[in-house]
Amino acid sequence: MTSVREIDLLAEGAHAGQVDKIGRPYIEHVRAVAAGLAPLGDELVMAGLLHDVVEDTDWTAEKLLAAGVPARVVEIVEAVTNVPGMAYEERIRLITADSSATLVKISDNAHNSHPDRAAQLPQEKRERLAAKYRTARAALWPAASRADVEAIVRIVNPALLAELDEVFGPSTVPAEGSV
Repeated sequence: MTSVREIDLLAEGAHAGQVDKIGRPYIEHVRAVAAGLAPLGDELVMAGLLHDVVEDTDWTAEKLLAAGVPARVVEIVEAVTNVPGMAYEERIRLITADSSATLVKISDNAHNSHPDRAAQLPQEKRERLAAKYRTARAALWPAASRADVEAIVRIVNPALLAELDEVFGPSTVPAEGSV
């Protein structure tokens, strides 16, 4: 199983019947995460499609490998999978040790932070999650390049573009149309 399409079908089957925090089919979330990773290559797209499969389904890393999922993709998925009893901040810190896992988590965070999604949550939950995701971005973004973060955010959640200068400083790339 080496094509993005095959991985997409696996993810669709694994998440069949699941819904996200706002009641949308869960496959929409993993596809949005994967779309943000498209400029960075198929390996990351595959990891984006599968990023929650070990955590939220009966699939294990061993089953993924047996199904033909590339070993590096499975490693990335394992790196972003929640560990019971581990604090979220600690997990984010561990994720930043793997550059590919960092990029998957950046895309996941960007989609989870999307204003259209957040607006559908109760205010208390929206505020709590916004703070959690902002704290995670403060650790994740500096562990990646500005170009990679910007590529992901432009696709998944352009509302976060305003935060780029806060983390990386002003861009040195001229604005489109200027010389």
